[in-house]
Amino acid sequence: MSAIRPPAVPLVTVDPYFSVWSFADRLTDDHTRHWTGQRHAMTGLIRIDGTVRRFAGLVEPSAERYYPEPPAMEQTGLKVTPLSTEYAFEAGGVGLNVRFTSPLLLNDLDILSRPTSYISFETVALDGKEHDVQLYFDVTGEWCVDRPDQAVLGERVNEDGIISLKLGHEKQETVNRPGDDHRIDWGYLYLNAKESDGTTAYTGTAALRKAFVRNEELKETDLSASPSVVRDVHPVLALTLDLGSVGSTSAERLIVLAYDDIDAMEYFGDKLQAYWKRSGKTIQQAISESFSGCESVLERCAEFDKQILTEGERSGGVRYGDLLSLSYRQAIAAHKLVSDTEGDLLFLSKECYSNGCLATVDVSYPSIPLFLLYNPALVEAMIRPIVKYARSGDWPFDFAPHDIGQYPLGNGQVYGENKLEYQMPVEESGNMLVMAATTCLAGGNREYILEQMDLWEAWVRYLVEYGLDPENQLCTDDFAGHLARNANLSVKAVMGVASFSILKRLQGDDAEAERYRSIAKDMADKWSELAADGDHTKLAFGQDGTWSLKYNLIWDVLYGTELFDPEIFRSEVSWYKQRRNAYGTPLDSRADYTKADWLVWAASLAEDQADFAAIVSPLWDMLNETQDRVPFSDWTDTKTARQIGFQHRSVLGGIFMKLLKDRGSMSL
Repeated sequence: MSAIRPPAVPLVTVDPYFSVWSFADRLTDDHTRHWTGQRHAMTGLIRIDGTVRRFAGLVEPSAERYYPEPPAMEQTGLKVTPLSTEYAFEAGGVGLNVRFTSPLLLNDLDILSRPTSYISFETVALDGKEHDVQLYFDVTGEWCVDRPDQAVLGERVNEDGIISLKLGHEKQETVNRPGDDHRIDWGYLYLNAKESDGTTAYTGTAALRKAFVRNEELKETDLSASPSVVRDVHPVLALTLDLGSVGSTSAERLIVLAYDDIDAMEYFGDKLQAYWKRSGKTIQQAISESFSGCESVLERCAEFDKQILTEGERSGGVRYGDLLSLSYRQAIAAHKLVSDTEGDLLFLSKECYSNGCLATVDVSYPSIPLFLLYNPALVEAMIRPIVKYARSGDWPFDFAPHDIGQYPLGNGQVYGENKLEYQMPVEESGNMLVMAATTCLAGGNREYILEQMDLWEAWVRYLVEYGLDPENQLCTDDFAGHLARNANLSVKAVMGVASFSILKRLQGDDAEAERYRSIAKDMADKWSELAADGDHTKLAFGQDGTWSLKYNLIWDVLYGTELFDPEIFRSEVSWYKQRRNAYGTPLDSRADYTKADWLVWAASLAEDQADFAAIVSPLWDMLNETQDRVPFSDWTDTKTARQIGFQHRSVLGGIFMKLLKDRGSMSL
């Protein structure tokens, strides 16, 4: 089996603003891009015995202007793991490996939050000869503006033996507006390397690249004197790395990219900084720590990669391991980790390429398998902002909210203009109860969760009254529109009630725990009658001949609550296999599209790994063959592999559901 061809390759993936990808088969085929698709270029050149070739991006920054690009190195390999992307190149008797590592270690929140990402270079002679080698690498002003007609200022800020170049928008107005298809235009981008022989830094323009190609002296431009319009001047931060004579012993260099966003979020009127700043740390200290601890951090990343892939391939096969690799960094980088004014942790998602909502409950819910596996404190940190908003007095309903704003402004829900008909009462209430119970079961902070029992009680009462046979309302799959009597949404209500029973058991109230378990069991029995449609279950009660993925059933398996007859799971899995198209089983009988996260949840109902693989394997084919070169889209057509919508979303944490199931950590 050949290695997967990712639709887009993660390179620098830290948070929703600091996230840059390659949207091409080869790193030299195109400029690199922000996850939204707008160009955030980096250019990498190598001079071997006087001949220059490209290994990243392009030299000419203007699409309107012709330039005879230097030839590309031959790309001989690409490997994407959960935390790293490694390219292999060859040319002129020299091999070059370029590794991009964003150290998103979920068990170390200081490193996870630190806004730095590594790029390492390793060169070696392949022909037994000695070769004279120099590298050139730059990043552009595009990384720190929303639009290329904005202007930037740059300077050199060397400190503590580190060469550090800085670039930022001329107008520093932090968290200045909400939105979805936006790039950051506040804070500062840093390009950094250790001071060493042969390493030289430049602020300037894309003319630096052309001088390097022509073997001319590189001349620096002062970017601090006056603002440079990105589209017109093409400002860059650049490094040259003279490796000298390279033979059979490899020559290695490391650079660090960093972004200091100054303020990360507005949270109910307060501007909050990123978690890594909570003790007053400066960006220069963070950069210095990234260099001083790089060997240990990179070793830990490699070990964690191995752990995830070993467990993933054991759980679901090699193709499932590839899905985990393409999900991990994306799921985390769609969040921002901050502390609130009381010092409590907040893990705030952006609903990327959907509507930009902040801390959306039905985006958090599908993402939690990843975080329950490796740090349940982050699920608590997703719950916390919704609890705060629900208690604020500004939330008028007796069910859970949908969001707390639009990224990066979290001052209250914006979805549907807060009109009742656009709310998701059963969906969000069920989601919050499941998230609360699973946080506790996975080893999270039970004290905080149980302190919110009055909220959980209010929301479970709503589910008991309205959840079994839902009214005409939206669910998380809101793109499909309103649907009355939604059978999968009804399962959500059942499992929400079961989750409340678990919370009461953890609180020590066994009588109430048993009462709510009995209510959940009664609801499940009635559901089984209402949903039955021969060899499968219906999309909606009363709609014979319809069907849908019953992904919410997975919690009955993980909890071990045995509310539903296991034969239902077996018949559903068999049905999903029968309904497969080339690129997946549709979400339901209304359309040919599917949702990748929900498909993995539904497949995880399977008792046999072969059945799981049969349902999930078409997602691998979709990623490998789709024409849409975007970060892993969770909403795609099962017949054409085309993207319907969504990209770079945190919901890809749901791809880890099979691992969570096999870990067996969700029962009392």
